Amino acid sequence: MTGDDAARYGRDWRGQYVSQPLAVVRPATTGQVSAVLQAASAAKLAVTPMGGNTGLVGGTLAEGGLVVSLERMNKIRAIDARGRSAAVDAGLIVADLDTALAEHGLRFPLSFGAQGSAMIGGALSTNAGGANVLAHGMSRALCLGLEVVMPDGQIFNDMLDLRKNNTGLDLKQLFIGAEGTLGIITGAVLALTDRPVVHATALIALAGYEEGLAVLNRLRRANGVCVEAFEVMPRSYFQQMSRCTAAHASPLSGDPALTVLAELASSSPADCAQGPDGAVPLTERLTTTLSDCLEEGLISDAVIAQTGQQRSDMWRLRDIAPELSLGVRPVVAADVSVPVRLIGDFASSLEAALAAADADALVWMVGHLGDGNLHVVVSPTVKTPSNLARIRAIIDSETVGHNGSFSAEHGIGIQKLASMMAHKDPVALDLMRRIKTAFDPSGIMNPGKVIPTRSTSGDATTERHPKQQATPHPEKEIRKA
Repeated sequence: MTGDDAARYGRDWRGQYVSQPLAVVRPATTGQVSAVLQAASAAKLAVTPMGGNTGLVGGTLAEGGLVVSLERMNKIRAIDARGRSAAVDAGLIVADLDTALAEHGLRFPLSFGAQGSAMIGGALSTNAGGANVLAHGMSRALCLGLEVVMPDGQIFNDMLDLRKNNTGLDLKQLFIGAEGTLGIITGAVLALTDRPVVHATALIALAGYEEGLAVLNRLRRANGVCVEAFEVMPRSYFQQMSRCTAAHASPLSGDPALTVLAELASSSPADCAQGPDGAVPLTERLTTTLSDCLEEGLISDAVIAQTGQQRSDMWRLRDIAPELSLGVRPVVAADVSVPVRLIGDFASSLEAALAAADADALVWMVGHLGDGNLHVVVSPTVKTPSNLARIRAIIDSETVGHNGSFSAEHGIGIQKLASMMAHKDPVALDLMRRIKTAFDPSGIMNPGKVIPTRSTSGDATTERHPKQQATPHPEKEIRKA
């Protein structure tokens, strides 16, 4: 496709990064991808791989280049229920894989907001994270094998269903998180887990991050690997919800400094079997732990979901995060992580630094407390490119100053090139450039992304993000929702 037919492939889903591709091709097989890259290599034509195009950092910007969309490569090649693995095309939508696994009592435990349109290849290329990282790790941890078409069209076939393979360098790991700069992922072998039979979900009111970590560790001791999510929503998050229309209500009482969404999941009969009174052991353990925490003053309130709808309503409070900034764009949207032990100090220090820089800016955070990952959104009073860049630099500086990463799970794309140049170890950057040159000597694979040139000034201009809504509402003690 070319011209107007290719236009929709030149925009990210938020309309933040817009380009005009020279053309779009939609191969249906790995062999066709190979033929495309052979031709592109011979013509020295820039190639940008595209999955569901759900990224947030401009990783699919393709001005004047060739977009290779994998949307037609959407097949499940094989499911090994006994070995708990699946071989899939890279264009398979994440949620579609999970739906297909239900009949086997299995799931692919990667859970994030865009899973209904994001594709496996894109999730691996960005090393996507999400809500279940606490229990199952990032995309990297869920990948057993890969099939990749190299820039010259050669096919690297490492589609092995092995948990252990110690035969030299683990090359597949170089492609995971590389955002299409080294080759095009066309297939993957993925690790699966049992599908939960029961969930125990609660909203918890806390005074601060230290209390949150204490509660998380209590839950882990009582429930082990059943603790899948521990999502944190500070007061600033609900304040931004209240500024939006169609606000969603939290069932917690008062105005807690932190609200945590905690979820346990299990398929074990010992956790799932209802007792004579209808009580589910997993939910009873959650109730007991939170009751103890309430008695000790670690939490001030908690509500436990009793139905699937109540669980969905709780998750809706967290899942509408991408919508919060629709009415206040452009914003600076940062995706950072710090050591878990420092997350409270970091949040306080960052809020103070941003207030000093712009006292009237709207600032809110949301994130994954258990892995130290916070999403920070700032809508400054002055929205010039230079001021947006200044705000991002403040966030980066505070993050790095707390031994953190300025990109936790969204990737680099073009958005964070300046951050890479300013804060990434120079030796690491040099090694990345050397690997890029070795794999892609003509420099055709997704050029200008991830690895900054020595003259990179960065994007920092078009920071935008979506909207969000909701507002707290009272009740007290640990009770059924």
